[in-house]
Amino acid sequence: MEIEITFVVLFAAMLNAGWNALVKVGGDKIAVMALITFMGSLFSLVALPFVTIPSPESWPLLCVAILIHTAYHFSLPLAYKFGDYGQVYPIARGSAPLLVTLGAALFASEALSFPILIGILLLSVGVMALALDAKTGITQNPRAIFTALGTGFFIASYTLVDGIGARQAGSAFGFAVLLTIGNGLLTFIIAMTWKHKLILEVIRNNIVSVSIGGGMQVGAYWIVIWAMAYAPLGMVSALRETSVLFAALISTFILKEGFGVWRFVSAAMIAGGIGLTRYRP
Repeated sequence: MEIEITFVVLFAAMLNAGWNALVKVGGDKIAVMALITFMGSLFSLVALPFVTIPSPESWPLLCVAILIHTAYHFSLPLAYKFGDYGQVYPIARGSAPLLVTLGAALFASEALSFPILIGILLLSVGVMALALDAKTGITQNPRAIFTALGTGFFIASYTLVDGIGARQAGSAFGFAVLLTIGNGLLTFIIAMTWKHKLILEVIRNNIVSVSIGGGMQVGAYWIVIWAMAYAPLGMVSALRETSVLFAALISTFILKEGFGVWRFVSAAMIAGGIGLTRYRP
């Protein structure tokens, strides 16, 4: 992976950790998520005249991606309802890269070197190490763990579909913009059917934060989809999950959720994984 792509994906990881924190602290989780994605769709509508429309052959994958992202938008706030940000986020993100790597090998004919595969494994295990924490792990909070793993499945699914779709589209940014418009509007419409009062409450109390979150969300999506058009899907997915390091800082110093021994172990594994994904023979 080129160093330029590495840095922009790390920036996307920071954005991803940031908007996820806003979902956790902003009020009713589904209402906040719906508004963040809706605001993101508005940003994408502004960008639409400036991008190339994807080629028709990518439209079926675009539709599938919109549906998977929408399911993810409801799975994530459910996980945050049961667990801490510093617990749910690393498990959800860390369970995805291995699935993406396997899917990319099966559906995109991607083969990675052994050191890079070990790096992806370290990243995945590192970000999921939080599940072993004695105070907040699976024995103490199984619903949080299992909903986070379910969210990770959706992350892996949309990462694979997004990456293949962006390559077929001929315009990675065009694919990303239409994707974020579609999933943002669909999520908002569904949420409005039974959360309209809570959504209006969030608008009154947190419109600035959800607007910022929407910008961060679509920015992260655009960057990652662009990167997956030019770099191996498994490597991009694994590198993006370094957002857990930013999440750990937010969890510790802003949300005051603590930073136990397993989070230090996780950080060490992630650092090693990053190094190996940059390996070149």
